[in-house]
Amino acid sequence: MFKISAFSRLSKVSLKTLRYYDQIGILKPRKVDHDTGYRYYSADQLLELNRILIYKELGFTLPQIIQLLQEDITLENIQGMFKLKRSEIQQIIDTEQAKLVRIEERMQLIEKEGQFETGQEIRVKAEGAQSFLFQTACGREEDIPDLFRQFDELLTKEIRQLTLGPQVVLWKEIDGKEDEFEFEVGYFLTCDLRSSPDPFQLRTLPPEPMMATMAFHSNSKFDGAACVHLAKWIEKNNYQIKENEAGRELYLPISAEQDAQFIEIQIPIIHR
Repeated sequence: MFKISAFSRLSKVSLKTLRYYDQIGILKPRKVDHDTGYRYYSADQLLELNRILIYKELGFTLPQIIQLLQEDITLENIQGMFKLKRSEIQQIIDTEQAKLVRIEERMQLIEKEGQFETGQEIRVKAEGAQSFLFQTACGREEDIPDLFRQFDELLTKEIRQLTLGPQVVLWKEIDGKEDEFEFEVGYFLTCDLRSSPDPFQLRTLPPEPMMATMAFHSNSKFDGAACVHLAKWIEKNNYQIKENEAGRELYLPISAEQDAQFIEIQIPIIHR
């Protein structure tokens, strides 16, 4: 067996914490020398301690961990809790990474004083009627990737076998909301679907005779510079944005191996 000092070094857990765990009964030493007061731990207690530390990482309090240890939770249940926590942490990482991308883009926009070189021209084109499979949601722009993730998780095998077009987001402003929009998130369909399968909605977007469009490559779904460029072009060419019609963003992956995307922004316009 090991003295508490050696057990501390082996477990990478401080002496203070080990003494506290002994005090509250969550991990008591295997033996205590009554003459010297020395605490001794066995090697298998490293595994017990490891389970305690896993529960702590999963967010349980010490009283909850004591209860869990008494219930002798199975390895399969621990793995399930771990996978759930891993998913939660990954979502936080993705959200914070998206914030970093937006900050960098906004900084670049400030540095370039609004100038945006896309290598692509703005085009005015007509769009025909489109069959649109979607869900509605309210949120902020950084929520869009997660909304698509949730959407894709609900797709059945039958729907996946359909010929799905690009990912599409329709934006609508909400009165009284400082930074939230109403989104319609989904896919254009390139084949007929007679009814909308739960939990999705299905509708046909009407044809638009004039759309100011710009397409470009980007590693991000949030490119404020593109919108600035479009707004300047609409103003300069004596158009105005059509009221009560949602702007569209279409996302097409460049390839399965790359994380980059081909994005097209579409704004319905009319002559002044």
